[in-house]
Amino acid sequence: MRGRYLRQLGLLAAAVTAAAILPVSASAEPSDSRAASSIVSVSERDARNVTLTVHSAAMDLDIPVEVMKAADTGVPRPVLYLLLGAGGGVDGSNWGTKTDVLDFLADKNVHAVSPIGGMFSYYADWRHDDPRLGKQKWKTFLTSELPPLIDEYLGTSGRNGIAGFSMSGTSSLALAATTGDLYDAAAAYSGCAQISDPAGQEFVRLTIEEWGLADKENMYGPPSDPAWAANDPYVQAEGLRGKALYISSGSGLPGMYDQYGGKYSLEGPWLFANQIVLGGIIEAATNYCSHNMQDRLNDLGIPATYNFRPDGTHSWGYWQDALKDSWPTLAPALGI
Repeated sequence: MRGRYLRQLGLLAAAVTAAAILPVSASAEPSDSRAASSIVSVSERDARNVTLTVHSAAMDLDIPVEVMKAADTGVPRPVLYLLLGAGGGVDGSNWGTKTDVLDFLADKNVHAVSPIGGMFSYYADWRHDDPRLGKQKWKTFLTSELPPLIDEYLGTSGRNGIAGFSMSGTSSLALAATTGDLYDAAAAYSGCAQISDPAGQEFVRLTIEEWGLADKENMYGPPSDPAWAANDPYVQAEGLRGKALYISSGSGLPGMYDQYGGKYSLEGPWLFANQIVLGGIIEAATNYCSHNMQDRLNDLGIPATYNFRPDGTHSWGYWQDALKDSWPTLAPALGI
């Protein structure tokens, strides 16, 4: 019954989403086949804000990584990795351009690090290269290649948090659950924290195949493959024990950021209609998933902070507010 509910939401979302998805384009440049992961270049916008170009040996790609240094770097500081949604930020839509989150973090003693790329990838290590998306080894990049480079470049404290929304809300919980003690805190805003059951499979199919025009079986194989459960944050929830957790979603009903012509509304009547209709459907689905994750964590006796808003669609204004609301949960775990 639960799976059918999410599948029905998903099919309706697919019916109205085609015109809202941007064409797939490259998010990173093929490298000259360097043997090891490294920071290739540093572009400083000011004393605190830089763009690193980081070579991923696993993907043989040079990847832009946006960094805002901590307010006070006189002593080692923790890192908050900020992941992006299904589009991967390649169109310029990211935490810095779509929200005031960087202003909020400007006086905080945490390094904010946000890789650009990974669209429709679930930030996973895909089993097969995809004809549409290419080689996808984002879990390796985010958990093995990037952290030691960031730690050395910034002189960090060794404490890490990870936060994401929509597709990367799933990823933030999955990475935190399956990488031991790499992350001390994780936050998921409007993410579907299940991928291996029929309902979760449908959500992944919509993201990768309907919107990304790729093949989801290139990620973890057919639905029966054990790799799906091995990377499912719902199934692997025990791996979240001992970490600070924050999970949020809206109901899908229009809220304060769903006003035509408003600061966080999409421009034009067609895109605004997509925000209300498609964004409402997707948010209702992630709300369903998030409540399932709450039940799962409660059954395991794993504490978490939840924020289930009575309204709100799948859009930037709500993710901005959710990140701010999650800060009191994340900060103590990061030693702040």
